[in-house]
Order: sequence, then structure tokens, then C-alpha cells
Amino acid sequence: MNLFRLTGDLSHLAAIIILLLKIWKSRSCAGISGKSQILFAIVFTTRYLDLLTSFISLYNTCMKVIYIGCAYATVYLIYMKFRATYDGNHDSFRVEFLVVPVGGLAVLINHDFSLLEILWTFSIYLESVAILPQLFMISKTGEAETITTHYLFCLGLYRALYLFNWIWRFYFEGFFDLIAIVAGVVQTVLYCDFFYLYVTKVLKGKKLSLPA
Repeated sequence: MNLFRLTGDLSHLAAIIILLLKIWKSRSCAGISGKSQILFAIVFTTRYLDLLTSFISLYNTCMKVIYIGCAYATVYLIYMKFRATYDGNHDSFRVEFLVVPVGGLAVLINHDFSLLEILWTFSIYLESVAILPQLFMISKTGEAETITTHYLFCLGLYRALYLFNWIWRFYFEGFFDLIAIVAGVVQTVLYCDFFYLYVTKVLKGKKLSLPA
């Protein structure tokens, strides 16, 4: 544990809470990509199967359970409770173009050819691109609600902080995980354009929009 990992975890948790509160308080999931949320649910499910086989710490276990529970709660709110407000027409990204290549890559490039390790690797690769349906949806609608941009900013910040976490661990612990680092870089790069728009528009009180 270090400061970057802790603040990264808190930023991730803040993103999840912001999204859930946005949906619950507005009684609407308009502007939210259900496909991205399904991908995140798959990410947490495949990554945290070690909950069934090992115990690291109370903090680690609690965070994993929270991530999994909140992911499925979000999917439930979008596809069940507030389904009438879900904009399926604009949430049209072909997720199979992400899941299938990522699955193949996880089988080919991993740390150990075992089921749990392949699923963990799959989750790392998938998380790096899971936000694409959400960004694609914003590009199709041409704009995003301010609260949705706060969610995306916290989510992007979480990944950026985790990059610093990997750097810290390399210099002070001698730990180096190329798969996690490369995936983290890819995910952070995907947010770069959004970060620029967030700083230049949202923080100045303007509405965020992406080029169609």
C-alpha cells in the first residue's frame, strides 16, 4: 500500500458512488452506457475470483466486494429498475470487438497459463478498453451531463494514479508487472482527450461535448 494506490482506490470508489447517486437521485440512467457497465462487471468478476481462494487483508477483501456489488447494482439499475430511461439507440458500440480480441490476448500473453491467471489477465486487458462504449455514446449524443463527466474524470484519475503506484512499487519494492502497466497506459491514453475537455470546459462551467 502507498499513497498513490490509496488515492487511486478512493478515486475509483468516488466514481462508482457518483454514478450510482446520479442514477438513483435522477431516477434515470440517461447518458450512461449500459454496455460499459456490463464490461466493468465482467472485469471485477474475473479479477476477484481470488476471493474464493485467498485472503490478503480486510481492506483488500472489502474493496473487492464493494466493487463487485456496486458493478452489478449499476447494471441492475440500468437494465431493470430504470430500463425505460436507458438510451439503447445511442449505446450501440459492438462490445464483441473488445471482448473477443481481449480474451484471445489473455490466453496468449499472461504470467502463468492457469485458469485464474488467464481470467485475471483478461480483466486487466478488458478494463483498459471498457470505457470505450461510454465515450462512443457521448460522441454520438454530442454531449454529457456534468455529473457524468465527474464520474468519468474520477475513473480516469484512478487509472492515472495507479500508473504512479506501479512506478512507486518498481523503485521502492522492485516490483514490475508489464501487463498491468501497459494496460494502464492504454486506458489512461484513452482518457487524455476527455481530460482536456474536462479541464477546458466542465471546470469552467461549460457543457462537455465530444466531436461526432
